[in-house]
Amino acid sequence: MIGKIIGGLLGFAAGGPLLAIIGVVIGHLFDRALKRTLNVSPEELQAIQTSFFNTLFMLLGHIAKADGRITETEIKLTESLMEKMGLSADHKREAIRLFKVGAEPIFNMDNVLRDFKFHSSRSPNLIQMLLVYLINLAMADGELHEKEEQILRQVAEKLGFSSFIFEQLLRMIRAQNTFGGDDRFSGTQQPPRADEVALAYEALGISPTASDAEVKKAYRKLMSQYHPDKLIGQGMPEDMIKEATERSQEIQKAYDVVKKSRA
Repeated sequence: MIGKIIGGLLGFAAGGPLLAIIGVVIGHLFDRALKRTLNVSPEELQAIQTSFFNTLFMLLGHIAKADGRITETEIKLTESLMEKMGLSADHKREAIRLFKVGAEPIFNMDNVLRDFKFHSSRSPNLIQMLLVYLINLAMADGELHEKEEQILRQVAEKLGFSSFIFEQLLRMIRAQNTFGGDDRFSGTQQPPRADEVALAYEALGISPTASDAEVKKAYRKLMSQYHPDKLIGQGMPEDMIKEATERSQEIQKAYDVVKKSRA
């Protein structure tokens, strides 16, 4: 059940109620695939998904409180998101409770992340995908505020990411996000603009001086990293699968821009 909830969250965040329904379906299929692939007991499966659910909503509350207070707008957006996700009354209350826990001054991020790492020990990619999702949500208003970034850096450090890797991931996600949401980078015969090409290289995490072979290698590595089937095989929750699908679409668009610029 937790899988369906998180699938709905990512679906709505990516494209509204319709994708929320698709996310729920993906979540249901993932629940069965994860159990079959990892051969975990129902109790273990529940523990993994509950840990992700708890960690996600508590950290969202913690990040929202980064500037010292949670605004009325943030509250309304959170309530609207939960409503359109289709959460049951009980799960909505739990998500709100977790959000409030994360916003409390006494919130202990270390303990939460330690528990999450324990439950995700069999699924190492889960750790990076959580960070990717948190960064993406923090940027949802079009800006990453200084205090939000400070918390994200702390989260990254406690999850085992170096400052260099975090900064590279931040740049790549920023660039990748510019390729989402519309089709202006696809299906056009016009040569891409210089600024679009620069963003495309940033999205792929490579330099414009990279060889064609290096470009293709970077592209294939990223597509493999975010491939939904592979993530299922590695035990990723369905929320990550949906996020990975959106991310891979953005990477594909960036790669297409690079190819056009080199044609």
